[in-house]
Amino acid sequence: MNQLESAFFGKTIWKKESKMSKIKKALWMGLGFILVGVAYIGVIVPGIPWSTPILGAAYCFAQSSERFHNWIMNHPKFGPFIKNWSTYRVYPTAAKYLMVAVMTTSLVIFFLTVANVKATIYMAITFALIIGWASRYPGSRAEAERRIEAGEKIGWLK
Repeated sequence: MNQLESAFFGKTIWKKESKMSKIKKALWMGLGFILVGVAYIGVIVPGIPWSTPILGAAYCFAQSSERFHNWIMNHPKFGPFIKNWSTYRVYPTAAKYLMVAVMTTSLVIFFLTVANVKATIYMAITFALIIGWASRYPGSRAEAERRIEAGEKIGWLK
């Protein structure tokens, strides 16, 4: 069927995908499912992040499958977070407080169990850098819109 026939009959012409393209899509999809699994574990187990893996999963599904990308974007738990992050770079205030609480608890437990002062200091510096990074982003959509209207930076780069 040529282009004229496809336009007349309303059918689209699909290109044949190469084997490499199919392999790439399969790898992206597999990585996406692994990241969704890590995110679900992170929701249940304190100390394991769920926000970064779910953003990675959304990217992987965008590269591999429109169906799973739509599923994750409309997910009741993860969808609003992904949409707010991708549109406004919103890192919710409650998540920031929870992150600080979990990091502080982890730091205390690490110090009490390992008793290595140098490692604890390195860990504290890493946690402080992460908290500093997260604190630069708006905590709500309203704050993000206010920053956009005022011409301020939303996060680190924009």
